[in-house]
Amino acid sequence: MTVVLRVVRTKKEKKDFINLPFEIYKDNAYWVPPIKADELKSIDPDNNPAMRFCNAEFWVAYRNGKPTGRIGAIINHKYNEKVGKKLGRFSKLEFINDEEVFVALMDKAVGWMKEKGMTTAHGPLGFTNLDNQGLLIEGFDHLASVASVYHHPYYQKHIENYGFKKEIDWLEFRLNVGEKAVSKANRGAALLKKRFGFEIIRFEKTSDVFPYAKVLFGLVDDAFATLPFVIPFDKEMVRMYTEKYFKIINPKYVYFIKKDEEIIGFMLAVPSLSEALQKANGKLFPFGFFHIKKAIKHPHVIDFFLGGVKPKYEHEGVAVVLYSEIQNQMMKDGVHIVETTGNFETNHHVISNWKNFDHIQHKRRRCFIKDI
Repeated sequence: MTVVLRVVRTKKEKKDFINLPFEIYKDNAYWVPPIKADELKSIDPDNNPAMRFCNAEFWVAYRNGKPTGRIGAIINHKYNEKVGKKLGRFSKLEFINDEEVFVALMDKAVGWMKEKGMTTAHGPLGFTNLDNQGLLIEGFDHLASVASVYHHPYYQKHIENYGFKKEIDWLEFRLNVGEKAVSKANRGAALLKKRFGFEIIRFEKTSDVFPYAKVLFGLVDDAFATLPFVIPFDKEMVRMYTEKYFKIINPKYVYFIKKDEEIIGFMLAVPSLSEALQKANGKLFPFGFFHIKKAIKHPHVIDFFLGGVKPKYEHEGVAVVLYSEIQNQMMKDGVHIVETTGNFETNHHVISNWKNFDHIQHKRRRCFIKDI
């Protein structure tokens, strides 16, 4: 049957777009479902402030009336101005293992980018670097984290057959935190605090963290400024991501660090919500919220979610002090496993930190690129 593509406009098309991954990964033990309401907001111009400076369109592919694939196309004008290139991003790509379906989707997205004057396509990428990024190409037998992605192995084959090449990879690690690593970190942290006069800001209540949201995203802007796919966060974007992510934090795993009364860095780790989100299956109510709240209060695995240090201080061991704080809290909670977020393969400074732990590099995801 012929593949028919429809631009996402109606309530039914939005529902089909959001629900498709739940069919594609049905009974998959490693895929972590997103919250459907959050996914719907992400493609809605009234709820996603990034659409003030991005053009975006989304499509669903149908065969015989049944959804078989989906794709989004994004032009982030702020990023294109920053790098001086005409880049279009493909996003939220999901499809059954069918070449006709994939080609129809990618032709539609690439054609739209070309109509808008773009000369290069890359992805999978979201609106910003805090959206899901990259295609999983290694680690299919490991549970995805909230900050990562999961895809079937056949996705890579279809993308490469279309002519896309590697742009850059993210690497993810699993760390086993034991007494030896904690003792070493504590000794290093004590020396660094004494030498540089570092002070730690700790939190007991989530409500106490919210006033620091603007500071946190300012630190992210400073620390990530030279990384690929990054743009500064404006006021509305800070509001959106604060509302989205601060509701899943455990305040005991959030730390800021000061030097001479200046906040120079932070680390935000979160209890792993992967298993809780699998139980929620896309819905907060009636039971999803219960599973998520339980995981936040009683963690078994910690995800290193987000961190940043002002560049002029990054060689003073700020990260060592922050890791020490988180590891001490893990020991108190009886938690020994950490999942890192994706680190660019070129970020040797951060990757070298993980080699101080008993670790495995178990996942790899890729951004692809192609002239169009």
